[in-house]
Amino acid sequence: MLRASWLAPFALLFLLAAACGAPATDSAPESDAAESETNAPTATEGEESTADGGEELSPGEQANADFEDQLSGADLLAALNQGGHVIYFRHAQTVKDYADQADPNMSLDDCESQRKLSEAGIQDAKDIGAAFTAQEIPVGQVISSQYCRAWQTAELAFGRYEQDPKLNFLPFEDYTEEQWAQMKANVTPLMTAVPEAGTNTVLVGHDDLFESATGIYPEPQGIGYVLTPDGEGGFSLVANVLPAEWAQLGG
Repeated sequence: MLRASWLAPFALLFLLAAACGAPATDSAPESDAAESETNAPTATEGEESTADGGEELSPGEQANADFEDQLSGADLLAALNQGGHVIYFRHAQTVKDYADQADPNMSLDDCESQRKLSEAGIQDAKDIGAAFTAQEIPVGQVISSQYCRAWQTAELAFGRYEQDPKLNFLPFEDYTEEQWAQMKANVTPLMTAVPEAGTNTVLVGHDDLFESATGIYPEPQGIGYVLTPDGEGGFSLVANVLPAEWAQLGG
């Protein structure tokens, strides 16, 4: 049997350890914990962080994801060949996606001050144009915003364009309800104008403009939405087409 006097030093050590609250061996160092918190996903405009660290789609993004084509493939191509539609393109891919309208040094007259098309975006625009030619889709007016990434997309795809400031988004990073309504008022007449008989109108603009008029955030860059004006100030959404899909419409 051990004597109580022999156990006393060990009991004292045990009590001291308990009082100091010795850390568990699997606890992360404080510096690692801080770094983990810094790198955690954060909500951005149009996105909300979920409890598990994921991101929920904004209403516009969800509408884009949920959209179902009314026509596709050969049926869509046949309708386009007849004309009477407006095709709204979000400009092709850029090297970086950021709100250059918030940059005080950005100028519509200086492409170097704006987001630029990436190599992939340049190729997408060329592929869209080649597909329209191969599929014999008749194009009438080609109208773009004044931003370089928009009119360059139009020029690469269709070889021509006319600029219209009504396809520009407003120069604010966060929009008020009034500014959102103003963009809708600007772009809606272009989206509802009936094309010249036997042709389709092409609009090349930006995401916010399209969302303001339709509630749909057009994603990814380069996507096209086919609209059919009803001649009475409205339109119906027919289909959306990715850059690589135009060449596949005929099967």
